[in-house]
Amino acid sequence: MPAGNEYAAEQLKNAGNLKFREGDFEGAEQLYSQAIIKNNKNPLLFTNRANARLKLEKWEGVVDDCLKSVEIQRENMKAFFLLAQAQLSLNHPNEALSSALTAYDLCTKSPTQTNNAARITALVLQCKKAKWEIRERDRIRRRADLLAELEEKLEQDYKRQIFDVDEKMAAGTVGRVEGTEEKAELKSTWEKKVDDLRTAFAVSDPEHMAKREVPDYLIDGITFEIMHDPVVTKNGRSYERATIIEHLKRSATDPLTREPLKIEELRPNIALKEACEQFLEGNTGWVYDCGFGEDATDPRWAHLSSY
Repeated sequence: MPAGNEYAAEQLKNAGNLKFREGDFEGAEQLYSQAIIKNNKNPLLFTNRANARLKLEKWEGVVDDCLKSVEIQRENMKAFFLLAQAQLSLNHPNEALSSALTAYDLCTKSPTQTNNAARITALVLQCKKAKWEIRERDRIRRRADLLAELEEKLEQDYKRQIFDVDEKMAAGTVGRVEGTEEKAELKSTWEKKVDDLRTAFAVSDPEHMAKREVPDYLIDGITFEIMHDPVVTKNGRSYERATIIEHLKRSATDPLTREPLKIEELRPNIALKEACEQFLEGNTGWVYDCGFGEDATDPRWAHLSSY
């Protein structure tokens, strides 16, 4: 590729970055697209455009850009991080979870990605919750035909309203910011209606219809499984004992903050252990099928199962 094209692509990328910082995501997308025409071998250009498209809610475009970026550079944490968000927005929680776990894996192996660890961890849990929510919704619906019918009606109304807003945005009668805010309000209203509906049914049949959830504070930040023997670090973070010890054998640092950490500095988190035990005892029968632990057989986490 001629050096002039690479220079031009870099200039266009910098101009796109400026537009992005100013909040002009459409302008940023256009400049990144021009940069890609000049140099389609730079994975960063695709992730930059994906980030702009994420802000514009162009989910399919985000997926395309991220996959292209990964094709050029396989170990691409940013691409997998953005890809997971788009897949989640497209209601594909299984694919989103896989992408988020890959981003997390790459993040924990990188000495320069400390600031992203907490955000990626939160995204992984968000993907797991979305996956569990779909399974939980289907479980409840199978138990109540009327509930299923009512939820389906609410969902159809919500999708119709979102489509109407998208049409107005495409026609230019509603601005991007106004349209985004309106869609967020519609989603919030729809979710509240669904929750209220389920609550009403749960009151009538609490044993089978009550919503089942796993609290975030019970989840290990390394394997994303429910903890059984949690320990706390000197900075207040809690992990499953076996997984943090296995990590510290390879690297004497906190996996999320990168602060120096030794095995002997770990302390039992007695209160959290009691909370975990109470939750597991009170939810036997469904908790191991909730999606928080099913990834233990994933090859990426194989090193964590030796203890």
